[in-house]
Amino acid sequence: MIIKKIFDGSPDENVHASFLRFGRGEYKNKYLIEGKKQAKKWAIKTSAEYTNSLVKLCLEKVNEPIEIKGVIVSTLDLRDEINFDVKKVSNFQGVRKHVIDSEINPSEILELIDKYPKAFFALSFKGNGFVLKIKPKAPKAEKKPKDGEEISIDFCSLKTEDKKDIDELFFGVGDFKEVFINHTINVNDIIYPSNMDELKPTEIRELAKRKGKIIRKAIIDEKEYNSEKEFIV
Repeated sequence: MIIKKIFDGSPDENVHASFLRFGRGEYKNKYLIEGKKQAKKWAIKTSAEYTNSLVKLCLEKVNEPIEIKGVIVSTLDLRDEINFDVKKVSNFQGVRKHVIDSEINPSEILELIDKYPKAFFALSFKGNGFVLKIKPKAPKAEKKPKDGEEISIDFCSLKTEDKKDIDELFFGVGDFKEVFINHTINVNDIIYPSNMDELKPTEIRELAKRKGKIIRKAIIDEKEYNSEKEFIV
């Protein structure tokens, strides 16, 4: 998970790709996630930022082809990279939406996620002990909630019986009946590559790192806990 990697002090290329969209400033209500313990499983809802991570988390547990539905959203036309059926590809203002509805080997999706971390894999499927549902569309910019307005988290939905999923998604939380976690991302500086004069503007944007701090607010069974972590990603 993106946030867990930052708090663990081990950010990677996926974390870097996820943070490229942030400029200097404060970003509230990011990486929202809530969980509820049910009889034999957990019900989890998240904001759109968790999409690729959830797809990867669940697909890594599947060892055979499964039915997968949804869309892969990218500025690139990925049809030459895709070996499975694509129902159609729409293109609006340079953003391509690849519509998927077929039986697919999980490794094919996992390879695409690793190769194109900036693409958006809004895919739904189920396996032994879990059901993952993600809205088949590109996420819209979040509206700033009004004072007193409840924040809605419904882009991704996961029901799982696997405690390892819970430990990954709600790291450091422990056992709970209900939990809600909200992150504020503060980007204080942009660190540009030292060889900027040798690079194209697109390369500079791709290589520039964000420096700042994440504030993690967790409400666990009605008790609030706060933590923070500085980052360079």
